[in-house]
Amino acid sequence: MHQNVNSDKQASKTAVPQKFVYFFAAGDSEGNAGMKNILGGKGANLAEMTSLGIPVPPGFTISTEICAHFYEAGGKLPDWVRPAVQESMNKVESKIGKKFGDVNNPLLVSVRSGARASMPGMMDTILNLGLNDQTVEGLAKSSNNPRFAWDSYRRFIQMYSDVVMGMNSSLLEVTLEDMKEEKHYKLDTEMTVDDLKLLVKKFKDLVHQMTGQSFPADPWEQLWGAISAVFHSWNTPRAITYRELHSIPAAWGTAVNVQSMVFGNMGDDSATGVAFTRNPSTGEKAFYGEFLINAQGEDVVAGIRTPQPITKIAAAAAGVMSLEEALPQAYGQLVEIYKKLEGHYRDMQDIEFTIERGVLWMLQTRNGKRTAAAALKIACDMIDEKLITQDEAILRLDPSSLDQLLHPTLDPKAAKTTLAKGLPASPGGVNGQIVFTSEEAVEWREQGKKVILVRIETSPEDIAGMVAAQGILTTRGGMTSHAAVVARGMGKCCVAGCGDIEVDYRNETMKVKGYVLKKGDVITLDGSTGEVYLGEVKTIEPKLDGNFERIMKIADGIRRLKVRTNADTPKDAQTARNFGAEGIGLCRTEHMFFGADRIDAVREMIIADNKMDREKALAKLLPMQREDFYQLFKIMDGLPVTIRLLDPPLHEFVPHTDEETKELAKRLNTDYERLRSKVKSLHEFNPMLGHRGCRLAITYPEIYQMQVRAIAEAAAQLMAEGKTLAPEIMIPLVATDKELDTLRGQAVAEVNKVQSEKNVKFEYTVGTMIELPRAAITADAIAEHADFFSFGTNDLTQTTLGLSRDDSGRFLGTYVSHGILPKDPFMSIDQVGVGSLVKMGVDLGRRTKPDLKVGVCGEHGGDPESIEFFHKVGLDYVSCSPFRVPIARLAAARAALIGKKIH
Repeated sequence: MHQNVNSDKQASKTAVPQKFVYFFAAGDSEGNAGMKNILGGKGANLAEMTSLGIPVPPGFTISTEICAHFYEAGGKLPDWVRPAVQESMNKVESKIGKKFGDVNNPLLVSVRSGARASMPGMMDTILNLGLNDQTVEGLAKSSNNPRFAWDSYRRFIQMYSDVVMGMNSSLLEVTLEDMKEEKHYKLDTEMTVDDLKLLVKKFKDLVHQMTGQSFPADPWEQLWGAISAVFHSWNTPRAITYRELHSIPAAWGTAVNVQSMVFGNMGDDSATGVAFTRNPSTGEKAFYGEFLINAQGEDVVAGIRTPQPITKIAAAAAGVMSLEEALPQAYGQLVEIYKKLEGHYRDMQDIEFTIERGVLWMLQTRNGKRTAAAALKIACDMIDEKLITQDEAILRLDPSSLDQLLHPTLDPKAAKTTLAKGLPASPGGVNGQIVFTSEEAVEWREQGKKVILVRIETSPEDIAGMVAAQGILTTRGGMTSHAAVVARGMGKCCVAGCGDIEVDYRNETMKVKGYVLKKGDVITLDGSTGEVYLGEVKTIEPKLDGNFERIMKIADGIRRLKVRTNADTPKDAQTARNFGAEGIGLCRTEHMFFGADRIDAVREMIIADNKMDREKALAKLLPMQREDFYQLFKIMDGLPVTIRLLDPPLHEFVPHTDEETKELAKRLNTDYERLRSKVKSLHEFNPMLGHRGCRLAITYPEIYQMQVRAIAEAAAQLMAEGKTLAPEIMIPLVATDKELDTLRGQAVAEVNKVQSEKNVKFEYTVGTMIELPRAAITADAIAEHADFFSFGTNDLTQTTLGLSRDDSGRFLGTYVSHGILPKDPFMSIDQVGVGSLVKMGVDLGRRTKPDLKVGVCGEHGGDPESIEFFHKVGLDYVSCSPFRVPIARLAAARAALIGKKIH
């Protein structure tokens, strides 16, 4: 099941609008650019172009509101829509001087989609509508070009049978290719009138054979079918996927544009093309585009023929003729129009045009899609050209697109074979040989091989393999699973929760789509889309230039929210500093324990039967932790560093198999049965809600005492070296004020003890992570004992929605596609539910302490939409993985500007 437009309550049972069909023609348009919500982007811009005196073929737009009625009626066009469409068709006929369905001088139309947000190529289009066995003769006569008329007819049958009748278009394509081969033709344009007449007959016979229906001859029946098909295309799988990727609400719906046809396939004085007012890949200020002589628009984008560059300079490099040379008068007019459009819209435009017998017609303009690098350059250039302000530049940049600049990406021109699609857990494009164990990843990396670590799910034990691998692929787990969180922190490409892949550890294979891939076979991951490809796909290395630095500087001057990083290692901390992080908002100390030289000491501490043995094991960890904190403080150089004390359940640190338990017993020189029994006793039915976080420290105070001592000793060492620092000690999973009161007292006592021993004083704070609903709704009491709050929105989402972030990936996609949830709540914060708790926690906490510092350190700290919410509710900072710091800086600036607009 896919998401229907009527799944949104607001779209349900919509009242019939008074006006829902809008005519457009030169000097007589009923819409404008400001009506995008009703007319869709294409319809609004067509109407706007007519008001600018730009030549646009007359037509009309059926509003987006009708899309909701269409789905409410079970996928049928309401009868009351038809008279308004017929009335507008009459107006087009009088403007054009042709009649729809007339056998002597027929008006043909195109039927295209047009959502309010651009969705290029995602929905359906039909050209040449209105042709049948009689009108094709009229078109041949009125145009004095029978070949063109029959070529248009065969194109129409191909498109209509595919889009409206649901026929596999490749069957008609094969028939066309067979005829060309039989006649020894290379190009479609070599086919004669008689060839095309025979082809039309074959097409119609094949349509009847495959669908059981005759191809419709009545132009009005064709039109109603086409309009319905365009509305249907709003909910095709590709459109749904695109909407989900670009956060386009299903309730928006699409408009339908019916426009009189102009023909680029009328001979060598006709052409069709697509162009950008600047280069969409680089942002260079140069007219950029492609065209085809004697062709229709779909030919350019469909790759049926190789299009040629528009400008003389670009064509010379390719050794072909440009539009500038082939049709200089039309080209000159096109240049005037593109400059006018860019000046009017004050943004790079993506335009479509047709030249019919030397006469230029504009079919579309819209803000052009562009790479992140191009977006930055265009924004900077337009500021310098005084086209836009700095604020406007920030508002039009998509923060998420900066991912493209910070990681290698896949070459968009490279051929790809898709194997599967998972969650885009950590961006970048990488390829390598498949390995199934962490040990092999390390071993193969040492041999100079590039590897992709493929796991059902990762565990902390896999960290060495994750570091060694180019990328990580898991079949389970969500956007905030272990693999996803760690990979993002390392800037490592990761595709998670790829459920279509079946991993067989025993036979060292992964099966998907009929492929059985073995250890050593090569795959490619695209962590920005979640795609998994067969073999090696070429990648492009990231480059940061002056435009990036300039935009970041502008953003920093606008934003109110500070941006920190989640960092557990010196490397992460340094990466984040290089990207402009203003401190560490979350150091997860448990991540420091998983190294091979440390984990056994942790395990020794866990299996200790008494406090003395536990302290003995902790003493081994103390110098390691102290050095970790010292390095982080040093890199941050006076900026705040929030250190979360040990949080996860103890069972995460112990071996999981009997074999591993035996090996550990040998290393620790302890009895195997005793160790096995201890490991078993640590098992919990729901460890997420079990003996972890502050509950560990209430039971075993010596664990947090060791960590606090390590923090204090590292701080003392820095002070002795004449450095400044700002340590923030964070106590996790607090549910009651008593927990925090108790543990804060112990932490303060330990810091005071170290300061006395070292004869040094330094400022520090003690706060808590708000990650349980009870903590949020009793935040006023908890704030009595806290210097700061940091919202752990990953766990707050889990505990509020009752969802396991590692298991919910199996069904969350269905929830989103059905409109039950607007988005995956682990990717973008649930503002209504979890967000209300955050706001309540902030308000209650500041009621007790007006100057309470409040931040967020869940994965939502790097999500632009969540950042806008955090700005609105008054947080002081967000914290995110190192590679998302620039994204958060830009998003925070946009949030400030949007907030200013609202107020």
